[in-house]
Amino acid sequence: MIRWWAPGYQVVFTTRAGGVSEGPYSSLNLGRKSGDEVERVDENRRIACDAVGADLAKLTLNYQVHSDRVIRAAPGVRGEHADGLWTDEPGQPILAMSADCLPIAVARVMTDDRAVAVLHAGWKGLLAGIVEAGAEALGGETLAAMIGPGIGPCCYEVGEEVAAPFRERFGDDVVRDGRLDLWTSAERALRAAGVDHVERLDLCTACEPETFFSHRRDRGVTGRQGVIAYVAG
Repeated sequence: MIRWWAPGYQVVFTTRAGGVSEGPYSSLNLGRKSGDEVERVDENRRIACDAVGADLAKLTLNYQVHSDRVIRAAPGVRGEHADGLWTDEPGQPILAMSADCLPIAVARVMTDDRAVAVLHAGWKGLLAGIVEAGAEALGGETLAAMIGPGIGPCCYEVGEEVAAPFRERFGDDVVRDGRLDLWTSAERALRAAGVDHVERLDLCTACEPETFFSHRRDRGVTGRQGVIAYVAG
């Protein structure tokens, strides 16, 4: 697991290591809708929550649909159609999952009024405005963000129907030789949305089969990693 050291918060980006799932879902698969055994996924979620000191019973996650919808987390609520969650309640864990799309954490910093959001951002979500919606949900405070593991510009081949709107919105250099740079696109979206401090892991999920699940590399038969976050008490 990869920690983001954000004072006042617990934020972890998971990898595929350390769980109980087998085969293409080996081993820390967090996605129930991936085709994995539900009992194994639930145990993996417990393992991930334990690693970050989160209460599994309160864990909130969405039914992700590549939208711009960001909602306030309620303890234990799951299945809302949205791609972002936010909370200012201490100890309320939130989870966004991915398997090539970017998991992003955004937090208020330099304030006692703490709040954190997690976002699921693929190409559709970035164009739809998921980053802007996440920043807006946290209000006009000083914000910091971490962009987690996702498919990199080394591997992400796209057609012109995707490349053209990305060039127009984020700059010509985010598409080179037919490959899309989601990392840079997300960073520019965050900064344009008023996020003051942006960090990037720049870890390609498609390049590292021992470390990450990748929907594209594994042709859809794969698990999900993610980002878990909460406001520390």
